[in-house]
Amino acid sequence: MPGRTTILAGAGLAALAALGLALYGSGLLPGNTGLGLGPCAGSAPALARVDTAAKGEVAAMQALPQARPAPEIRFKGPDGAETALADLKGRLLLVNLWATWCAPCKAEMPALDRLQAQLGGPDFAVVAINVDTRNLDKPPEWLKQAGIRALASYADPGGRVLPMIQRDTQSPGLPTTMLIDARGCTLGVMKGPAAWSSPDGLALIRAALGRTS
Repeated sequence: MPGRTTILAGAGLAALAALGLALYGSGLLPGNTGLGLGPCAGSAPALARVDTAAKGEVAAMQALPQARPAPEIRFKGPDGAETALADLKGRLLLVNLWATWCAPCKAEMPALDRLQAQLGGPDFAVVAINVDTRNLDKPPEWLKQAGIRALASYADPGGRVLPMIQRDTQSPGLPTTMLIDARGCTLGVMKGPAAWSSPDGLALIRAALGRTS
């Protein structure tokens, strides 16, 4: 019965199309940004600005082809209570992983501190997460000795954050830094240290925020 076969085939295609639309619309399949769907579709303008501003001292910032939801990591906040990255959503975040055994991490920490002091506020924050899992009194003592005052103290003594970020960013080493917008979507990844408080670094953050100055 050709007529019935045609109707059934058409119904099957319609069902597949509906399923595909549901998956793309939910962000479960890649490529939905081009359709204007998904949780990070609205991040496209900021992503383009970051791509343009990643130059000079911050040229190693890799803007993603498409913004994607940041990993769901949990860590200790300044008060010692467990917090989640999602709890900080609502402003641009520069999430930096560092350790006291990582010389390049410690070398860039003063620049991150200056960046927070200069641009930190209701729209932007540096979230520097220490990933030491032993000698846990060492990181806060080092920050104090290094004169780091503007940065809040975040830590992951349980060792959960580093492997999750490594998988998400494909960055095997430290420091690793993610630029995450107010929607909770990753715009770019920096693998290695950078002069964050340089004019280029400040310009990158301002571009991500949509500021001209």
